[in-house]
Amino acid sequence: MVYSFEVIKHANMRYREAVIRLGIAELQTMLGALSRDCTVSHETLGGSSFLTFETDPLSEADLAFLRRHSSLCFFAEKKNGGLFPVSPPSVDYLPEELPEVLKYKGKTSSAFTRFMMNTAVSLSSFALSPDPLTVLDPLCGKGTTLFSAAQLGMNTVGLDTDRKAIREAADFFSRFLKLHGLKHTLQNRSETAGHASVPVTGFKFADTKEHYQAGQTRSMLLAVGDTSLSPALVRKRRAHCIVADLPYGIQHAPQGERRPESFQSLLGRSLPFWRKSLHPGGVLALSFNTLTLRSESVLQLVSRAGFVPCRNEVFSALTHEVEQAVVRDVVFAVNQKEDVSL
Repeated sequence: MVYSFEVIKHANMRYREAVIRLGIAELQTMLGALSRDCTVSHETLGGSSFLTFETDPLSEADLAFLRRHSSLCFFAEKKNGGLFPVSPPSVDYLPEELPEVLKYKGKTSSAFTRFMMNTAVSLSSFALSPDPLTVLDPLCGKGTTLFSAAQLGMNTVGLDTDRKAIREAADFFSRFLKLHGLKHTLQNRSETAGHASVPVTGFKFADTKEHYQAGQTRSMLLAVGDTSLSPALVRKRRAHCIVADLPYGIQHAPQGERRPESFQSLLGRSLPFWRKSLHPGGVLALSFNTLTLRSESVLQLVSRAGFVPCRNEVFSALTHEVEQAVVRDVVFAVNQKEDVSL
């Protein structure tokens, strides 16, 4: 059977062309997770962009998995010169607007965030796990990655040095859950990480009251502290994927005790801690501005930390322009070692 789905037109004109390349990479990887050995092609139909592939009939579970694609607008079966709508099952755990509502300067597109997350999950050993996965963002800012993952029913852990950003993310999520009448609990506490005391806001929530009462819940953990504290925060539930977005401009460089820390220095010291936070078979997705940090340097640092970068044709053409001062790239890397002690 031939399947085709329309790619949403992104509002950012600079980014719109890149959506096709990223969308092909994402879909190709998702199909690979479903053991579908087929090629994805791009075509224009009626002035709209479509991604098309041919494979054996997709099951309901397959359709639900593919529905997570970050750029999916309209899904159809292509036959006899026409498009016949296909209706994949809903994958929403929380209301779909969750990653979109909180607006702020420097916010990463939730569609791009979902691209990173879907691709990382598909590359991992846990793509088809029936149990909820855990996503870690060790540079979470105001939580776009966390909200994108929670909306799909994943457990999340976020860490950032910006106390104000963490507070805004926690306040927003609390208001969101209340607004939608979603049963939840919120707990503010401190956790010990080595010699540090880490302020933590923890949420437990569910999509329905019945699921909450039955203990079928999800969690979100928001913590204030340096990214190196990640292993301590996930010691009870190691992450299956890490999705991180480095700051794009030098004006946003992380602050050390005396002077701004370079992005290369930040990444070099952080990657070993991130790897300790990740399940064997888990995947790191890391995006960055190539005008402040070269892709070759990132690949070297990732490899040096013990990750295995994905380097085939699909992952060698992900660089794209976001705005005049931002040419973004993304690296995916697998934690293949049998075990990493915490």
